[in-house]
Amino acid sequence: MLCSSNAMAQIQQPPGAAPTLNNIPQRDTSLNKTNNTDWKNENVRLTFSRAYSDIAFVPDTSLRTFHRRPFVQPWHRTLGNHGSAAYNGLFTPEYRVGPTSGYHVFDIYRYNADSLYYYNTNRPYSFFQYQLGPKLEQTAHILHTQNVRPNWNIAFEYHKIMSPGNFLLQRILHDNANLTTNYQSPRQRYKLYGAIVYNNMQQDENGGIVNENQLDSNQLYGDRRTLPVRFGNTVFANEGDYQRSAVSNTMRDASLLLQHSYTFGRIDTLYSDDSTRYSYQLNPRFGISHRLQISNERHRYKDVRSDSARYAQFFNRTLRSDGQDSVVSEQRWKRIDNRVMLNSFIGKRENLLSFSAGLGNRVDHFNTHFATGNRSNDILSNYLIGELNKEIHLAGQWFYNADAQIYLTGEAAGNSSLRAEAGKDLGPVLGQFKVGFQQRINNAPYAYTIYQNQYDTIQASFNKESVSLVSATYANYRLKLNGGLRNYVIGNYIYLDQKQMPAQYGPAFNITQVWVQKLLTWKRFVLDNELVYQQKSGEAPINIPTIMGRHQLCIESPLFKSALIVATGVEVRYHSNFKGAGYSPFFNRFYYQDTDTLRNPLETSIFFNFRVKRFRAYIMGDQLQKLWANKNVIATPGYPMPDFSIRFGFTWTLIN
Repeated sequence: MLCSSNAMAQIQQPPGAAPTLNNIPQRDTSLNKTNNTDWKNENVRLTFSRAYSDIAFVPDTSLRTFHRRPFVQPWHRTLGNHGSAAYNGLFTPEYRVGPTSGYHVFDIYRYNADSLYYYNTNRPYSFFQYQLGPKLEQTAHILHTQNVRPNWNIAFEYHKIMSPGNFLLQRILHDNANLTTNYQSPRQRYKLYGAIVYNNMQQDENGGIVNENQLDSNQLYGDRRTLPVRFGNTVFANEGDYQRSAVSNTMRDASLLLQHSYTFGRIDTLYSDDSTRYSYQLNPRFGISHRLQISNERHRYKDVRSDSARYAQFFNRTLRSDGQDSVVSEQRWKRIDNRVMLNSFIGKRENLLSFSAGLGNRVDHFNTHFATGNRSNDILSNYLIGELNKEIHLAGQWFYNADAQIYLTGEAAGNSSLRAEAGKDLGPVLGQFKVGFQQRINNAPYAYTIYQNQYDTIQASFNKESVSLVSATYANYRLKLNGGLRNYVIGNYIYLDQKQMPAQYGPAFNITQVWVQKLLTWKRFVLDNELVYQQKSGEAPINIPTIMGRHQLCIESPLFKSALIVATGVEVRYHSNFKGAGYSPFFNRFYYQDTDTLRNPLETSIFFNFRVKRFRAYIMGDQLQKLWANKNVIATPGYPMPDFSIRFGFTWTLIN
């Protein structure tokens, strides 16, 4: 009954988008426990929510989308290998508040301590997911959660991606895990949310294939691993039937997050009709909260078989061709973020408005380590923070939330983040709408200002970048319709230019985006349509397709008296021609390029998904268009998608 709940938590919808049509938020009643009810004998119930939020979600049990790859939904693009560096086709600026490192190409695979969900279940709940793709591609995900007591939950999640790739020297290996706990005292005054997160992501670099036209020669290059790649001279090891590259990027981070609060207010005792059971209900009025986050992040670029030609555009240095010279650069970021806030509450519990304000202190330590030395930079920052929040508890209510963070001292002084959203639930017929505004002003990330190895130093300084966003969304679950628009205004945009060097585009420019999803059903037929339109102004150095679309036609039907449920059909995906972003292995980031145009055919796949009780499985044919169109889809210049392949996967839920 459970799809990968973690995958849903990490998948990025368009900011401001309503929950998906398959996962409607619900009011959390998990804390309404009694003093004498045997909670383990209740029907199975699993919910998850954000810290300090009463909006609870239930697992996505949809079947027709089960075959889709996790992490990259809905519009992300990788380098053609599952788990590789990715960018969002629906342009989204990097989220930066305060000092940051600047490495984001693996963000969609990472567990982020700030965006984890916290679980609540009345039965021990275990979940296992496994997917098998071409060329030994494997993905596994494990979740176990249980309530130690009705008001105390612990959960553990782990996912692993291992993919040697369809082309030479592009092996991927990810290990990501998190441990969470949430606790509320019996009288509901004290709340605790804690998390430990670990991410380790490794990517071998092949530099991309040398000539995309060689993809058409199936006689010479039927085995795609024989295609010449730019870093073809970097083979230095063999693991089974695939080779390892001497050029690699590794991203590793670990975080500890502790959030807790104590609330004052009147406590009511609620009795059942026969007075045999009771529960407590807190009407909060004032509180104090504390948040502590300690994190350590490390990014390493390593080339242990250097080639002078590979680095000619960056530095002039003759490197030995016998593999004795190497190029190594490692950047580390350690952070301690500590804040204390005072909280106040206005109104009744079913229409509660909360307001919080406080002070925060951050210590950031940046370090660049290379083969012959290192350099570091320490930043001490103090900031003000405030939050306003009112959630929907009853139909027809307004909801609004806002937060502000302003840095007062340190190198980040003057940086700020402002966000405000408001909307209303108009009922099941008219749906729900939301409007929002965001503005962020921030310094350039550390990785853009300094890069150093034993042969070269690249330094740059930039003005503060400004990103403003105005958005509006609408969702109607009865009409099965989602839609929205947003408009960015960006000034002093920081990016990598066509020479793969840090640069800044000063003039302000707009990016307008409109997106819509409509689900049509007739008897057992389902037609799901998703469309995106986006347009930039002027000559802004950003690569975006004007139109993107995804359409699915399937038959979803119960069989054998509903003992078996199947969903089978076809899915297509496409985008308009555009000059796609290039990928720089040297900096492990995407860069702006204005030379190569991506003209891809319709990506087509077929799928057969089925469910038997708590077991779900799928088998699908991916990149089906390759059977009649002798052309690989190019995800990024030099990085093609695989040929036609078959994928298989299943999930199994265990309830004690």
